[in-house]
Amino acid sequence: MAASSALKIALLTALAMVAFAANSVLNRVALAEGEADALAYTGIRLASGALMLVLILAWRGAPPRWGRMGGSMGGALALFLYAIAFSYAYLDLAAGTGALLLFAAVQLGMLGWAIGHGERPGAVEWAGFSAATLFLIFLVLPGVTAPDPLGAALMILAGLAWAAYTLIGRGSAAPLVDTGGNFLRCLPIALLLILPGLLGQTISPAGWLYAIASGALASGLGYAIWYSVLPALERSTAAYVQLTVPAIAAGGGVLFIAEPLSVRLILCSLGILGGVALALWGADRRRRRVGRAGRSF
Repeated sequence: MAASSALKIALLTALAMVAFAANSVLNRVALAEGEADALAYTGIRLASGALMLVLILAWRGAPPRWGRMGGSMGGALALFLYAIAFSYAYLDLAAGTGALLLFAAVQLGMLGWAIGHGERPGAVEWAGFSAATLFLIFLVLPGVTAPDPLGAALMILAGLAWAAYTLIGRGSAAPLVDTGGNFLRCLPIALLLILPGLLGQTISPAGWLYAIASGALASGLGYAIWYSVLPALERSTAAYVQLTVPAIAAGGGVLFIAEPLSVRLILCSLGILGGVALALWGADRRRRRVGRAGRSF
């Protein structure tokens, strides 16, 4: 029974990571092939995500309502900034490159916040994040295979916005309820973003399909799956498994969009993800050591 429960958690965790990576692939293919403009795509993604989360919460017996919902305006603003910057970044970035930049910006943004609020990382953490930062700088330095500078800047902005979103919701007792509330708060502006696309016919049926899949399945359902398995995962495990998202996105870009994998991207991926993994391991070791010291008194 325990083995079957562990297998279920592992499968659901893998499904959630694939869903998160699918956001990059779906966004890139819709915009690269001209199936949607960035504004309309963002609006449809947010609106369909809101609808899916409302349906999931209603099925669970806790439907959100205006005036009585989870989340906050700060969380909704961070979510919107992430979504709009994410979409515009993928006008120029490959799926794997974008996912890597996003992930690195999220992790470095959260580290900066922690240091600014008094946390003092150890030597191993500094070594890991220094390596990740250096490889991130190398990735975006001008060169034949460097990503578009504006696209890279927008994706880094999206990552910092997601770091802010994560920190705003830190310690939430009901993360799925709060996520549903934040998506619902974005709904009015999402509908406004869709309107020009409808009037100007800048989004095709395929574009609608990609955006709805990103919002309803990869975002809404993906978050629901992730939050359902999160209580069963150790904090360090939850952090480590997210290292797979950029790699899955890069693989999806190769399979579905025929994007090339440059040597530079592969080396920077290993450096960034390896550095972040080292920093996460160091942080986990430091917290465990502090915890043991606290229990000894």
